[in-house]
Amino acid sequence: MKTFIIAIPFFDSDMSVRAYRLNSRSGKKLIGMMVEEMSMSDAVLSPGLDLVKTLGVEPLTGGCPLFVDINEFQLLMRVPIVLDIAPEQLVCVLKKNINADGAVIEKCGELKEMGFKIAIDGMPEGLTNNPLFEFIDYIIVDIRDFTIDEKFIATMKAVAKLKEIVLSYIPDMDIFNKLVGLPDTLYCGGFFSQPITKGAGKISPVKINALTLLKRLSEEDFDLGDIADTIGRDPALSISLLRFINTVMPREIESIRNAVAILGQKEVKRWATAAISIQLADDKPNEVTKLSLIRARFAENLAKAYNMGIFAPSLFMLGLFSLLDVILERPMEEAVKEVALDEGVRAALVDKSGELYKVLEFIHAYEHANWDEIAIQMVKYELELDEVTTAFVDALVWYKALLDAIEVDEEK
Repeated sequence: MKTFIIAIPFFDSDMSVRAYRLNSRSGKKLIGMMVEEMSMSDAVLSPGLDLVKTLGVEPLTGGCPLFVDINEFQLLMRVPIVLDIAPEQLVCVLKKNINADGAVIEKCGELKEMGFKIAIDGMPEGLTNNPLFEFIDYIIVDIRDFTIDEKFIATMKAVAKLKEIVLSYIPDMDIFNKLVGLPDTLYCGGFFSQPITKGAGKISPVKINALTLLKRLSEEDFDLGDIADTIGRDPALSISLLRFINTVMPREIESIRNAVAILGQKEVKRWATAAISIQLADDKPNEVTKLSLIRARFAENLAKAYNMGIFAPSLFMLGLFSLLDVILERPMEEAVKEVALDEGVRAALVDKSGELYKVLEFIHAYEHANWDEIAIQMVKYELELDEVTTAFVDALVWYKALLDAIEVDEEK
């Protein structure tokens, strides 16, 4: 695989994910292996869309619509239609300065007739007079181009009466809280996973995974390995287990399987019964949980690329607990005291130092589509293109397989 790909979530006012936006980049171009000039074939082909067709939309979005950038050539060549991806799964994103001539208008009409939705990336001048206005479903607004004040909010309220809005590049919860509540608006940015600097809160396991765990624990002679795998699917349950161990027998823990083996069947069952008796909020993992799990698998997969195979279990733990502060709603330095993590993982999470941290730093750049930083890191650490792209795609497929397994278990 030669394409880097990431799906960035769009939230509603209640912090529920409603859609994702595909961001992809040719790996060969990224690290200077190809001429940057765009040929006709480059303009028409879409490596990101081709990969989506291969993977399916589900691993990227969990069933939510996927916003995908479509340039003028791809629109005229009917690329979204030719790829045969279900129209209800795609929102075609056009540039605000696209040449809205007769051919473009015709193709937009064809997309709409087939059930595709269309978004414009940016606020076009003379919105209602724009030839594409009748075809537009969403307007994507980069808030970095505006001052966030009462005038801006009033303007967005007026626009929201005409079309749905996506406000992008929201940096933190302070800005999100200023914007939240606008009608027919989605929100995008790093605000949902920002480090916590103060406060404290309780964590809750994911309901459906907890039910699966209870079912397995009810067996007369359950397998500790299966129990460990079930716990490892849920960062909240993993945190709860490590906190319990840290209370009854403080020690460094290398993996969830190691923690379960230390406790044994009796203590694991006692802990789990108490932990999952709490009323749980959701039937499926939320975006923080999803991000934690994909980071965990991605980090583990990158061990080989970084020649750090011996640290693969620690890298999984690093990714899994990389949002520990967000989950526990307290600063990372305080949050790690609640669980038994080895020193390498603790140093990476709290001090941003040590051998493991370079992998987490790479993952942060990747999930924010910071392709320039990715290119620097790949050259610096001599990372192989195929290993990196395969590592991430495997993490997506692995996460989807986990959800499928949980749903199957629930139906039994």
